[in-house]
Amino acid sequence: MVPPDLKEKNEIGMSPYQLHFRGEKRTDRVHLRLIDYGPETLQERELDSVDDVLALKDSPTVSWLNVDGVHDAKTMEAIARGLGFETLILADAMNTRSRPKIAEYANCLFVSIKMLREEDASEELKVEHLSLVVTEHMLISFQEEMGDVFNPVRERIRAQKKRIRGSGPDYLMFALLDIVVDNYIYIIGKLGDKIEDLEDGLLEDPSKTVIEEINAYKRELNNLRKNILPAREVILNLSKLDSEFIDEEKNAVHFRELVDNINQAAEATSNYREILSDQLTIYHTTISSKLNDIMKFLTVFSVIFIPLTFIAGIYGTNFDVLPELHFRYSYYVMWGIMISVAVGMLVYFKRNKWL
Repeated sequence: MVPPDLKEKNEIGMSPYQLHFRGEKRTDRVHLRLIDYGPETLQERELDSVDDVLALKDSPTVSWLNVDGVHDAKTMEAIARGLGFETLILADAMNTRSRPKIAEYANCLFVSIKMLREEDASEELKVEHLSLVVTEHMLISFQEEMGDVFNPVRERIRAQKKRIRGSGPDYLMFALLDIVVDNYIYIIGKLGDKIEDLEDGLLEDPSKTVIEEINAYKRELNNLRKNILPAREVILNLSKLDSEFIDEEKNAVHFRELVDNINQAAEATSNYREILSDQLTIYHTTISSKLNDIMKFLTVFSVIFIPLTFIAGIYGTNFDVLPELHFRYSYYVMWGIMISVAVGMLVYFKRNKWL
């Protein structure tokens, strides 16, 4: 598997304008879904070919074409040719390993970002490359496969919400990016709950499984940061962009909100990263403290038995002349001394709070 932003050997020297799929193929065929809407009109359907949408490119209504599957060069070439895009734009959409970016061209605005979503059954995190192309009357979204997080936006369009039905494709772009960022925050929040729940178990039973969970959560968090921080950079640049494809007067407040949300997501990843580091420190401190308690316990009993061993060693020697050996009560006297020494040392340790 090739890491993001790196090239395979056969891609070296390839023209950036060449429509070549870079990534992992996730669907067999390309699906085209169209939602065309205005304040009073709504048309929603699946398309058989790109030609069905070309008639709408100069329509006063807003056309949202969603392309599921970016591996087919012929379909991408037909979109580029029919809508008059540079092939570089579609080549970027076909590179699913590329870093999120923003670029303005003569007839469109291009934005790419990583979309995160959880599978309902397994809760496995899926990372998908999302590209958005905005023109005067159209937004085209490119996804790697069927399924996304955009159903709330579709429902708002169907429910005739005035703001989205009365706005242009720039507001639709904001709505889609807002859903993507909200999903970042939701996923981070779920991971954060698990991280915070670790603390109780960390203090009660710092077992090996806890350290394994901490390391697993660190990997998940690093994966989130790897996708969220570049997205933050794109959204910050988008909020500062002076583009003819964005109505700044109407949408400036929305993009400021988007910046606040992506900052919240980025800060949350940093906060939870620090919490995991603190938990790792607590784990090692707790283990070290328990080890010290064990060593203290063993040391106390070693110190107690040293004089007893000394006494036993003296009377275990093989000299012929040991006066105490012939005394009738020597054995009992020796035991009395040994018990007194042991009890005396225990009392001493107790008073000094060493035990």
